[in-house]
Amino acid sequence: MVLIPGVLALLPEYASLEDPVAELRAAALGAVGWLGRDVTVLADAQGARVASHLLEATSRSGDESSYLVVGNGSARRTEKAPGHFDERAEAFDRALGQSLRAGHPAVDEALARELWASTDAIVELAELDGGLGEAQVDYDDAPYGVQYWVMRWNCRS
Repeated sequence: MVLIPGVLALLPEYASLEDPVAELRAAALGAVGWLGRDVTVLADAQGARVASHLLEATSRSGDESSYLVVGNGSARRTEKAPGHFDERAEAFDRALGQSLRAGHPAVDEALARELWASTDAIVELAELDGGLGEAQVDYDDAPYGVQYWVMRWNCRS
């Protein structure tokens, strides 16, 4: 099971001469490549585009069923963030990140909407499984004021 952000900068049509998300791209490709061939994607429309591209860009081995979950934390961490600054964003992201790391995703859905967090797929993930085990965190940063994670769990289901 893998979590990646649905950031459009990961799509080739948004590429520029200098990759603004090179570290995030490498982490996402590495995590998606770790999945088996039979992948169920949990994502909104934008996230599904990103997931489709990353799945096509990787060669995956094994026949295990797995999930690719596309979502991210708040988009209101700084004044220059898409949703502008909200003082609640950092605490929200910290709590969500801790719940993901622990393998028990917990989302305050009302606050997530206010903070422009893309968490529908994370909520869906929480409903699928009561406990994922501890996450391997490949990426945890908030470039451009948006919290992104790349995480993987060893429970391929």
